[in-house]
Amino acid sequence: MSALRSLLFAPGNHARRVEKALTLPADGVILDLEDAVANTEKVATRPIVVGAFNAPRHGKLFVRVNALTTDWCYGDLVAVVRAGLDGIILPKTESADELRTADWVITSLERERGLKPGGIDLIPIIETARGIAALPAITGAGTRARTVAFGAGDFTLDMGMVWSRDESELLPHRAACVVACRAAGMEPPLDTVWADLRDAEGFERSARHAAALGFQGKMCIHPDQVVVTNAAFTPDAATVAKARRVVEAFDEAEKNGLASIQLDGQFIDYPIVQRARQVLARGGF
Repeated sequence: MSALRSLLFAPGNHARRVEKALTLPADGVILDLEDAVANTEKVATRPIVVGAFNAPRHGKLFVRVNALTTDWCYGDLVAVVRAGLDGIILPKTESADELRTADWVITSLERERGLKPGGIDLIPIIETARGIAALPAITGAGTRARTVAFGAGDFTLDMGMVWSRDESELLPHRAACVVACRAAGMEPPLDTVWADLRDAEGFERSARHAAALGFQGKMCIHPDQVVVTNAAFTPDAATVAKARRVVEAFDEAEKNGLASIQLDGQFIDYPIVQRARQVLARGGF
């Protein structure tokens, strides 16, 4: 799976907003069947979502189904697992068994419908205390899931926390997602949405902080957040140029039998060089 810097939510029952979202430069769009859709409209929204699968789009297309413990999840999966779908977002995941169950249903539907086995991604959202506590089991469940997402809105609600502007209360839980993914050999996780649409500065800081913590991208709830998010999770030109100089200088030194050098007053050894190579990979070089 290529890096997902930005994942933009669009309510599945608003066809015009879905159409617009698919044209934006988000790495992925999430058509929502969960929180953005009233309970009375969930079943009727499924065919609207499926109708968008063949529409022109910039990035990948995901659907957030309802949680596995609800009355709608199974019907959601049956409705949307078909050609044109890139992945399922599974909210409020709290155990490895929930993830395995969703994986089993998707696998069965792929087989029945002649789809590529394992071709549909599965991304659980960790957004409760039980989900955080079960992170090692969830990331080690052995399913098709290649990463997880962190959802601060429901998490802070579940915990009785105040979701502050500086998000300091989220740090240990964000870090837990990064560590669990890395320990399980998964891709870096996806960060929570930013709820205050009036605070563009706070959103940008949140995105850059998540990138620094080791997340690969961030979920978005407004089109204006997409470009900012892509920039936050893409190394800028100066960072790329410095990384290239580090790699080139070290490669030259290594030919002469050196395993450490100094460059512009900075000590450079294998971990620093590996970090520079990661920067170049993220920058598309």
